[in-house]
Amino acid sequence: MALKCGIIGITNSGKTTIFNCVSDKKAEVTDFAFGGTKSNIGIVKIPDPRLEKLNEMVKPEKITYATMELVDIPGLAKGASEGEGLGNKFLDEVSRSDALIHVIRCFEDDNLPHIEGSVDPVRDIEIVDLELQIRDLYLVERRIERLQKLIKTGDKEAKKVLETMNKIKTQLENFANVRELDLSEDEREQTKEMYLLTEKPVLFVCNVEDEAAATGNAHSQAVENFLKDKKDEMMVIAGKLEAEISELEEEEERKEFLEDAGLSEPSVNRMVRSAYHLLNLQSFLTQGPKEVRAWTIKKGMTAPEAAGVIHSDIKRGFIRAEVIQYEDFVRYGSENAVKEAGKMRLEGKKYVVQDGDIILFRFNV
Repeated sequence: MALKCGIIGITNSGKTTIFNCVSDKKAEVTDFAFGGTKSNIGIVKIPDPRLEKLNEMVKPEKITYATMELVDIPGLAKGASEGEGLGNKFLDEVSRSDALIHVIRCFEDDNLPHIEGSVDPVRDIEIVDLELQIRDLYLVERRIERLQKLIKTGDKEAKKVLETMNKIKTQLENFANVRELDLSEDEREQTKEMYLLTEKPVLFVCNVEDEAAATGNAHSQAVENFLKDKKDEMMVIAGKLEAEISELEEEEERKEFLEDAGLSEPSVNRMVRSAYHLLNLQSFLTQGPKEVRAWTIKKGMTAPEAAGVIHSDIKRGFIRAEVIQYEDFVRYGSENAVKEAGKMRLEGKKYVVQDGDIILFRFNV
């Protein structure tokens, strides 16, 4: 799955610190505006307790997690749509991302001045939204001009698309995002090649001080109130604390840190899983003595399509899928026990794979 998630935010929001907690690449963290001059790209392992449980039960030679690409995009400042700071680079990277994690500064730190002079997370969200809206509006207005010329030549399809573009233009002029607009599947298809920035799904991450890791603070509450009527997901992460935890090598030490902070697992794990689902991705599992593995597929894929993720020959020669629900595998303890209990299903070409399905594909080429 060649999909990637971009991390965005106002300069000095702590997004690079959070990126470093989960990525296989470590980026430089700076304490001044426009410290990052290029995007940092890393591969992120998708934490999956189901995979870890199968690993315990099957004891394979290795365990392989699903992954996704994560891009730490240079920090944004007001005026990015007009080239301020690293504006053009920022917006280009956003357009190449399939979903966004928007890190919002929700912590006070006198040693790390806010580029706007004060900590105000709702204002920061609006600054970022406005820059993305301005870029989208520019693209939409250019397309409207082209469509109007086509309509004069008698192009009937252009008239339909123009109606959609005018609807989007009104939305953007009202300082609202395209993802909040109720568009039909056909209308969404008309915008597909435009890569509109405000149409991308967003996960909002409130970066708080260590003490607020489990409960949030007044700043994160303000964000929650701001987003309450929107469909966007929001979560709280204490970036500095998570960075310290990620540096610990001993599992016991990690658990102790987490317990002290009132957490059951690192919050960045939840963030990564949420971003994975934001990309419309899910995992099916395979298990055996050599490997326990999670395979990434798009939601809605059929059994042959999922088989093709493993190898094109399996898709081409697909016969059937032997499917076990993860919960049944854990309950009965082994593949043979599941079969004896009559809980293994045989599925054909039209079967839509579900998240967490344990599958063995039968094929012939």
